[in-house]
Amino acid sequence: MASSITPSIHSSIRPSRLPSLYLLPSRISPNHVLLQARSRLATKSTRLAFSPLPEIPNSPVALEFSRKPLRIAGWSPTIRQRGSIELPVVKAAAADSEGHVEPAKNFGERFPALLTGFFFFMWYFLNVIFNILNKKVYNYFPYPYFVSVIHLLVGVAYCLVCWAVGLPKRAPIDRDLLLLLTPVAICHALGHVMSNVSFAAVAVSFTHTIKALEPFFNAAASQFVLGHQIPLSLWLSLAPVVIGVSLASLTELSFNWIGFISAMISNVAFTYRSIYSKKAMTGMDSTNVYAYISIIALLFCIPPAVLIEGPQLIQYGFRGAIAKVGLFKFITDLFWIGMFYHLYNQVATNTLERVAPLTHAVGNVLKRVFVIGFSIVVFGNRISTQTGIGTAIAIAGVAIYSLIKANMEEQKRLKKL
Repeated sequence: MASSITPSIHSSIRPSRLPSLYLLPSRISPNHVLLQARSRLATKSTRLAFSPLPEIPNSPVALEFSRKPLRIAGWSPTIRQRGSIELPVVKAAAADSEGHVEPAKNFGERFPALLTGFFFFMWYFLNVIFNILNKKVYNYFPYPYFVSVIHLLVGVAYCLVCWAVGLPKRAPIDRDLLLLLTPVAICHALGHVMSNVSFAAVAVSFTHTIKALEPFFNAAASQFVLGHQIPLSLWLSLAPVVIGVSLASLTELSFNWIGFISAMISNVAFTYRSIYSKKAMTGMDSTNVYAYISIIALLFCIPPAVLIEGPQLIQYGFRGAIAKVGLFKFITDLFWIGMFYHLYNQVATNTLERVAPLTHAVGNVLKRVFVIGFSIVVFGNRISTQTGIGTAIAIAGVAIYSLIKANMEEQKRLKKL
């Protein structure tokens, strides 16, 4: 069998490549011949020899595999033990890719106390300016129903412009929400008009002194209308308010029954506005709610203004006001009292959303003190000693009531939490 295979092997290998194979005896197996030929080729040919890589003693890049981080010359990345390489990148870009970027804080987030103080300042400032300008207009244009319409009309125009530019975006309203907001708007319109009737009839300080009784009406409505149990301490805190308003009213130099009764009706109207507002709580933001209430209230204020003051306005009101101050000042005064009315109500809403009930209570009392004090200084109203003492007692009673009520609300909130 070996002789039969050998010629085939000889014929397959060319003599010019492997001449020494023809000297092999015929008994050697072909596999052995091939292995021997390969070994000789490997030993004789230097082109096929593989030697280990030479060591480079002065390598510019020193690699050290150890438990410590590996440093590469000229770079600051770290090659960790698990084999991951961190290249130097911009910190913000790396944070973006990982999704952990912290947005830059605005002024309000960096200084919340200063922003809240600014809101309180603007609330007081706008309220004082409104009351002063409003009373000055009544000195030469004593038509509170028409002025009330102007207040709401300017505010509605302002809301429509804000909706047009999308600041804020207008919230949709449906029939059910309209039915809920309508009683609130009616009470708002009645309270607003009656307040202006009182402002036109008596001194601003006296109107605000009477309006200090509003907490008393709120407590009475909560007890006898809503069925809420009012603690005895809250009722006792209202006693100084009633006594103080009574003392101030007896000796108020500008007292008249129209101003007194109108302010009392305003207290009742705003009390029921608070009751209906609780029933009309929706997911809509306060800015849109106030805008819709202003629109509905405007529709209810126009008919009384036309019926009660319409003929007098055409015959005497407009001509008398223009003759006294001029057309331009008359129009600008009406515009600015409407703008200040809307802005101070809007800023008041934004301010109350930023503070706790206790801070709100103190701020509301201080606001009334500011308005009474500035109105006395600006208009030079003379007040008797008894009126001053009664006003101070009423304001102190409102402060005590507000603190007790705020403490009760805070305790309720903590129990819910």
